[in-house]
Amino acid sequence: MTNFSNGVHVLMIPFPASGHIFPLMDLAHQILLRGLTVTIMVTPKNLHYLNSLLSLHSSSNLQTLVLPFPSHSSIPHGVENMQDVDISFVPDFAAALSKLQDPLVNWFENHVLPPTAIVSDMLLCSWTPLLASRLGVPNVCFVVTNAHAVSSWWVNDLDSMPDCYRKLHLGCIQSWGLVFNSFNEIDNQKLKLIKEELTEHDRLWAVGPLLPIKGRLSSIGEEQYQVMSWLDSCKKVDKSVVYVAFGTQITLTKQQMEAVASALEESMVRFIWVVKEPMKGLGTVDDDDRNVVPPGFEDRVAERGVVIKGWAPQLAILGHPAVGSYLTHCGWNSALEGIFAGVLLLAWPMQADHFHNTALLVDELGVAVRVCEGLESVPDASKLARTLSGSLTMNMPERIRTKKLRKTALDSITEGGSSYKALDGFVEQLSSLSNREEK
Repeated sequence: MTNFSNGVHVLMIPFPASGHIFPLMDLAHQILLRGLTVTIMVTPKNLHYLNSLLSLHSSSNLQTLVLPFPSHSSIPHGVENMQDVDISFVPDFAAALSKLQDPLVNWFENHVLPPTAIVSDMLLCSWTPLLASRLGVPNVCFVVTNAHAVSSWWVNDLDSMPDCYRKLHLGCIQSWGLVFNSFNEIDNQKLKLIKEELTEHDRLWAVGPLLPIKGRLSSIGEEQYQVMSWLDSCKKVDKSVVYVAFGTQITLTKQQMEAVASALEESMVRFIWVVKEPMKGLGTVDDDDRNVVPPGFEDRVAERGVVIKGWAPQLAILGHPAVGSYLTHCGWNSALEGIFAGVLLLAWPMQADHFHNTALLVDELGVAVRVCEGLESVPDASKLARTLSGSLTMNMPERIRTKKLRKTALDSITEGGSSYKALDGFVEQLSSLSNREEK
């Protein structure tokens, strides 16, 4: 690995959602390994997401900048992360964080070695290019997903977009460069389409899939250890457990919970079902009915299933040899984690990029099975039960293709691979910035 150390300092600004923070931390890890200095800006309640990264790097190379979360009329007091609200709050979070521009300028102007570049999440690019312009440094837009998921709206008519997303789109396009958590082998054509939109430069790097840093597995508590012990007891038959989880953003209605529970019960498969805690910040009438496990379900399936309420060590679970398939919302991070683990993805896309991710993985690559679609859709329990039991069959063509895609992905991030070389090229370009003259 090339070391580009020459005093280059990068300020990274993540969007406050775990599906955005973690991949940016994984990118920071790779940049740090190549010799650059990094400062990460977060608000107090998001600082803990950085713990594993901070444990791996010296404080001389990695610093945090903790600023208070600005108040916003639409965001409930005390809420600093999207896990507590629904997706409609994305523009509000971006607007709230834009109020940190003056504190960031003040910090920059008083820093002994101020950053020579900003790397900001794509959902903040409605204002981070303006900040970068004020500071006289380039802004790099970090796209946490694949090019298939964003090309559909990046190459469409801007006039059809809501104003907040039009500003976001323009901010991304006007950034000095773009970094994607994807790889050429699955995204080349869409990446070319997006590059054609970059009329003033061609600085676009596909550096993924960014491997999760190992430290993320360190915070496993007693309850989670019990889950791993339970999986160990299932190891007599590899790939015999279905993992069910819908990320940190999705909560299911009463009818959806009943359908999933009925399917798991009828299927007779071994399973782990992660049930997210209800959102704290909404206070809507039906909050109490969401993500409630049907009464008596856990007792009836206690011999062959585990229900985890709250956080689960997903990387460790997916990586366990007993796990064979994964019923997922098909967020990009979750999909990548499933592919790296070699498990079969059962896709239930619900919002945002989920639909495009599913189209890519099911219709184009043939590595996943679509089982349902839509945020409010209720799957047929008996049909889902048959899909769950069938998903553990070892000779399914989707499973065989997943194994091949896993190798392709790993090859891309290995020395000499397309993403490895792109990451080196990205860091080399950052390192070439001197005296903040290049924008």
